Amino acid sequence: MKIHLKLILALTGLAFLSCPDSARACAACFGKSDSAMAQGMNAGILALLGVIGLVLVGAASFFVFLARQAAVSARKEQNGASTRQNPA
Repeated sequence: MKIHLKLILALTGLAFLSCPDSARACAACFGKSDSAMAQGMNAGILALLGVIGLVLVGAASFFVFLARQAAVSARKEQNGASTRQNPA
């Protein structure tokens, strides 16, 4: 079993070393930051950040809405309780 593992590791290392540098990484990771692929990846990252930002803003505004509705409801309940106690 150990011989098979050593053979697999040796073959994997040999295959990795025989690959050209361009096959090991994309243009964005390998250092060509001005290529079309890198610009497309940056645009994709910004688009996803925009979507995440919109979702977070929507969630935050929902909780602000709930807090305001709770305050209005509490105010109405308090005003209703005070008019029932002092009917004038």
